[in-house]
Amino acid sequence: MPDSGYPWPISTTRLDNGLRVVVSEDRTAPAVAVNLWYDVGSRHEPAGQTGFAHLFEHLMFEGSTHVAKTEHMRLVQGAGGSLNATTNPDRTNYFETVPAEHLELALWLEADRMGGLVPALTQETLDNQRDVVKNERRQRYENVPYGDAWLRLLPLLYPPGHPYHHATIGSMADLNAADLATFQAFHQTYYAPNNAVLSVVGDTTVDEVVALAEKYFGGIPPRPEIPAAPDGRVVPPTGVPAEETVVTEVPAPRVYVAHRTHPFGSPGYDVVTVLATVLGSGRGSRLYQRLADGERIAQPDLVGAYGVDLAHAPAPLIATATARPGVSGERLAAGLAEVVDELATVPVTAAELDRAKALLTTAWWRQMSTVDGRADALSRYATQFDDPATVAERLPAWLAVTAEQIAEVAAEVLGADDRATLTYLPQDKQ
Repeated sequence: MPDSGYPWPISTTRLDNGLRVVVSEDRTAPAVAVNLWYDVGSRHEPAGQTGFAHLFEHLMFEGSTHVAKTEHMRLVQGAGGSLNATTNPDRTNYFETVPAEHLELALWLEADRMGGLVPALTQETLDNQRDVVKNERRQRYENVPYGDAWLRLLPLLYPPGHPYHHATIGSMADLNAADLATFQAFHQTYYAPNNAVLSVVGDTTVDEVVALAEKYFGGIPPRPEIPAAPDGRVVPPTGVPAEETVVTEVPAPRVYVAHRTHPFGSPGYDVVTVLATVLGSGRGSRLYQRLADGERIAQPDLVGAYGVDLAHAPAPLIATATARPGVSGERLAAGLAEVVDELATVPVTAAELDRAKALLTTAWWRQMSTVDGRADALSRYATQFDDPATVAERLPAWLAVTAEQIAEVAAEVLGADDRATLTYLPQDKQ
């Protein structure tokens, strides 16, 4: 397959109410993916309203003006489709993949909950979904070993008031304190056509999608003034490492080493993406070779590194390892930091670079091989970079990264003096 990034047609139309409609026709199979990105995530949440974007990920399935509670899911699945939604700091997205003949159903459902959620939102529904989110927090973050790592890393990386300081799960106190009117106002502010991108990929035509979008979304009025998220692009370095040690019920010491790097989509972050793959992807990575296979201080299946693809501030690079029996947290942390530090001083070999680029190429085309993966990518690039066609730039940018660039970026952003280290220690093995 070619490395051009996106060898399918892309068409973008903007409706009068501001909704951007992106279409990529692919007649390979009789299916279509519908993907709706709203430019609202946890970075947009005002003080006292943390967790709102994530709660609406749940509320948007609880009924709208013409769709009863849970009916959205029943209709899509009954038509042979699949669906879901996700929230992150930068956006909230809702998506369905359905047989091509049910495209109209999917678009009608999405339009109804964009324009008709607030009239159907009741106190009972709100209270029920607040409880669902509380339970999710317990199951995913609080009652799982190491589960709250992300909640702890963000405040170490970003100062109070920064839009990435808090996680999407938000504060339970904020969710409990807000009344129904506050939640209704949040939806009316951000869930507007001029704050969204609708991408449709698959067995359809531009004319069909635009006509259906106009039919179902065209009558939803735009929001005149949508508040901008706080500017988080500059995070002044403190010059002092941030550290936290948590002694709790975990089976073994685990260490996370994190750094702020560059925003997703920037040339610097393209280098970080390749760097992270060299550092921590699979058995051929530096972390595995050194800590799991060489010094044998880390568990083989619990060592790695990854970037978090956030687009509106210096995005995190996180390296992590979990200790083998008998290895202390201090020893593990020193070994992890040593491997990270060497990225600036020990040149990446041609074999390491080729391996990393091969892994990234495979991952990229794995996403692009599905209509839903392509639809999500088009929504992302339209929302974050104002042009879905720039999706074609990402893979070539990774493939152009050099070993010299990796060393330069490592020296720039992976310094020990601006590092966040989170260490978990078992209660009985301090």
